[in-house]
Amino acid sequence: MNATYHSGSDFRGHRHARHHAQGHAWIRPAWTPVTIAMMIIGFMLFWPLGVAMIAYILWGDRLDALKSSVNRGTDEFARKWSRDCGSFRHGHPGAGTGNAAFDEWREAEIERLAEERRRLEAMRADFEEHLRELRRAKDRDEFDAFMASYKEKTGKDEDGGKDDKPKRGKSVPDT
Repeated sequence: MNATYHSGSDFRGHRHARHHAQGHAWIRPAWTPVTIAMMIIGFMLFWPLGVAMIAYILWGDRLDALKSSVNRGTDEFARKWSRDCGSFRHGHPGAGTGNAAFDEWREAEIERLAEERRRLEAMRADFEEHLRELRRAKDRDEFDAFMASYKEKTGKDEDGGKDDKPKRGKSVPDT
């Protein structure tokens, strides 16, 4: 679930093995061995690259549109590359298996799976937005509780002024 922003109290890198097993990207905004290695290499080549990698690790999960676009582009490239390399191995660059019915079925299945992936990506984005709204509501409730507690403790109203009751110390004479 590393697709959303979590509080700083948890270390996002602890879940990297589980994410790889589920098919998540190798390069993602988390403290994984790959991103740490890229950060070190970035510093060795040209220090702004290392700084950019740190920024990506820390704040990259907030760049949902860019991340989705890059992931889609990378997946499309990998799919085309794997399909082309597979056909080169068989000696028919760009050709299918030679069985037209199977090739048509395979292309239809690939398109169906691509559509399912788009639908799941949209559902994931909606869920992430729902989680952001829940976090905002929880933050608002916690802040409101703090303000109520603070007003109770200090006797101040929301505007920062004191209550209507004037408080007099013992050194102030009554007149």
